[in-house]
Amino acid sequence: MTLKLAILLAGFAGVLGIALGWLLRWAISISKKTSVELTVKQKMLEAETEAQKKVTEAEKKAFSMIEESKSSIKDRELQMKKLEDRLMQKDELLDKRQTDIEKEVENIKERVVEIKQIKENVKKLEADRLTELERVAKLSEEEAKKEVMSTIERNFEQDFMQRMQKLERDGQERLDRKAKDILSTSVQRLATSTASDFMTTAVKIESDEIKGKIIGKEGRNIRAFERSAGVDLIIDDTPGFIIISSFDPVRRHIAKMALENLIQDGRIQPAKIEEMVEKAKTEINKIIKDKGEAAAYEAGAFNLDPRLLLILGRLHFRTSFGQNVLQHSIEMTHIAAMLAEELGADIQIARAGALLHDIGKAVDHEVVGTHVEIGRRILQKLNADERIIKAMQSHHEEYPYETIESIIVQTADAISAGRPGARRDSVENYIKRLQDLEAIANSFPGVEKCYAIQAGREVRIFVTPDKITDMEAKKMAREIANRVEQELKYPGEIKVNVIRELRSIEFAR
Repeated sequence: MTLKLAILLAGFAGVLGIALGWLLRWAISISKKTSVELTVKQKMLEAETEAQKKVTEAEKKAFSMIEESKSSIKDRELQMKKLEDRLMQKDELLDKRQTDIEKEVENIKERVVEIKQIKENVKKLEADRLTELERVAKLSEEEAKKEVMSTIERNFEQDFMQRMQKLERDGQERLDRKAKDILSTSVQRLATSTASDFMTTAVKIESDEIKGKIIGKEGRNIRAFERSAGVDLIIDDTPGFIIISSFDPVRRHIAKMALENLIQDGRIQPAKIEEMVEKAKTEINKIIKDKGEAAAYEAGAFNLDPRLLLILGRLHFRTSFGQNVLQHSIEMTHIAAMLAEELGADIQIARAGALLHDIGKAVDHEVVGTHVEIGRRILQKLNADERIIKAMQSHHEEYPYETIESIIVQTADAISAGRPGARRDSVENYIKRLQDLEAIANSFPGVEKCYAIQAGREVRIFVTPDKITDMEAKKMAREIANRVEQELKYPGEIKVNVIRELRSIEFAR
């Protein structure tokens, strides 16, 4: 009984405890909920207050910005109004200026018309005056001008002649002081044989049957020969000759010698061709060496580098306008030596410069550049004397004259190349130049007779003293010289010598 009661009490107490726990929890939950709601409400109230404050501030700021914008717009409107007023004023000013300019243009056009009319009137008056003067004087304007000039010349001829003679004396004195730098007083003319080969060499054959042997079966012999010698063989219908063509004169002579030896031997085949070409090369090289040494010995140019002599010897096979270059160089050394002796220059340098002046032509078909520049490089590479280089480099005026020997070499080159017969076309051109020179002189009025002398370097003109005065003779010399310069081509310079001689002859009986 007691146990049951205790159990009931315990159960009741448990239920009551649960109920009280639930009630307590509910009360606590209600209390917390109320506290959270209060906190939220407080936060919301603060947020609304803050938002209202910011809205108020934003409204104030917006109002301020609106006011500022309105003020700025008003300022802009004022500025635009002022700018518009200024533009209107400028437009009015431009319209006014345009009107003024148009008026000025009209005035200028009227002035131009007036000026043209005035010019025409002046020209007409001038023409009328000139016509009246010509009618009164019975002379044209050109005739009157000549008459006035002639009168002045006659009145002041003596004074003019004295002044001109004084100028000539002064000029002659200056020329005498510079004579050593310009020309020589003696010219030595030499006659030398010249070769006629240019780009081809002809080989004479006894029979045209040899042409077939040289061509060979299917052309193998001629191909072997051209390949070995480096030339072209021209075998055509020309009887008795085979033509060797090459721009290199040394190769042409090697081929000529080899071909002649093959024809003489009779055994013409590729192996024999190569053997003969090699043999010819050896012989030609020996000839080149001998020719170079002989040229140096004949020219009196000693102590030259052996390599220079080998290159110099190649000029034996080189021609220029039909003139053998090696013979031309040797001839120049003799002329240069005589000039150097006359002028007190270094004879050995003049000889060496003249001998080596065209050494570049020995290889100008193999090396790029002018023969002068090639020659300078060869001499510099072989450590030649700098004085020799200076002496040879100016013979075509590519470099300035630095020494008297350079002038001597250039002068000797002009003498050797320009003398009659030196070059293939020189004889015909020389005769024609002399005829043209005399024709120009004879075309002037008052010329009695004239002669071209000194190989065309001087023309001597005799005038009639009754028709030509001393002053007119001076003018004639200048005019003839000008005509010669304009119409003729010639090396060096030509002296125009007008001679006016009055002879009075009487007989006593």
